[in-house]
Amino acid sequence: MPSVTHDDAPLLADLMPWSVAPPRLGRWWPTAPDAGSLKARWDALMKAEGPDREALFGPTRSRTTHSAVAQLPGQSTGTGRLARESGPCPEPVRVLHGPFDEQWLIPDHRLIDAARPELWRVKDRRQVFTVEQSVVPDASGPVLLAASSLPLSAGRGGRVRPLYRRPGGLEPNLAPGLLDHLGTRLGHSPDPVDLLAWTVAAARAGRNGCAVPITAAPDVWTYGVELGRRMLWLMCRDGERPKLPGGRRPYVRAPLPARPLDLRYDRAEEALHVDEGRISPVPPEAWDFEVGGVRVLEQWFASRTEPPEPGTLEAIRPATWPQAWTSELLELITVLALLAELRTQQAGLTVEKPITAEELRTAGVLPVPDSARRPASVLDHHEEGPEGQFALI
Repeated sequence: MPSVTHDDAPLLADLMPWSVAPPRLGRWWPTAPDAGSLKARWDALMKAEGPDREALFGPTRSRTTHSAVAQLPGQSTGTGRLARESGPCPEPVRVLHGPFDEQWLIPDHRLIDAARPELWRVKDRRQVFTVEQSVVPDASGPVLLAASSLPLSAGRGGRVRPLYRRPGGLEPNLAPGLLDHLGTRLGHSPDPVDLLAWTVAAARAGRNGCAVPITAAPDVWTYGVELGRRMLWLMCRDGERPKLPGGRRPYVRAPLPARPLDLRYDRAEEALHVDEGRISPVPPEAWDFEVGGVRVLEQWFASRTEPPEPGTLEAIRPATWPQAWTSELLELITVLALLAELRTQQAGLTVEKPITAEELRTAGVLPVPDSARRPASVLDHHEEGPEGQFALI
């Protein structure tokens, strides 16, 4: 983690003051590693009637098939009672199911116990969501993750902090006056992505939560921002696919089986064995990469192979291992290996001329106003409420 010369580092909770708990599904069948399974599950639910549909659905205190629910912002799904629904499956969307694990979700508010509509309102191609990770003693994983997909409530992830409070990259979710103060101290005005990049590179676990040491040294700032932008690119994986140098790229050396059950790593061979299948080279740093004390590769594999309860909608899944999952696994190995390589640079990020929380208080940047901790009003159109009524917000 970064070497710090002052204990009074600002907290992430003050630098990015608006935060929201991640969406909580209440049932896991509306999410899956492949979109086809979700459509098949929806069809099975639609074929069931009465008590059978309710049982398959998985009722909770927050949701039953008779719940009256408004439409999710930005989605065109139905708002009638699910008990009477007979239409096709809403088009699945990508979400972050767990650390570095993008999966698919049926974006229907009737299926989600706590969808956090305020997050869906600001979700677009320019948005970046950060998620603080729970601190695990002696764990080596990152304190802060970033994603372009909406994170779900899974694993050890904490509150979600969007980079922007409004769609279209408008109104950064930053302490008012922070960028201006940094501009004065650094001699140039950083943009919101620069500050996010620095935050991802410099964040560390503190006694009161995630702390973000900030420097007033221009050369150190530039180094940290460049490092953080590389980390952001690897975490969000938007655009060009990451690659390891030739000779170090992982390849399938023996075909993966149709129904793999076991995942193990051979350090001597730097090979990942998927039953009788084999992928190599796989750097040990990729295999050992953890978030919240859990190996990312093991968690990713388990979410696709753990046997579901028979007779449930979760049991509807691909009959054999899809080729797309192999491609995703190869890319995940690459991303983890490249991120692991950057840890040496992170360790060398010595924060000279620290901008402390006390300095930000003296400058009037902290404490942030209460309004900065609340969502912005972003509605420029009506949202459909339960049973097709317009929502009054």
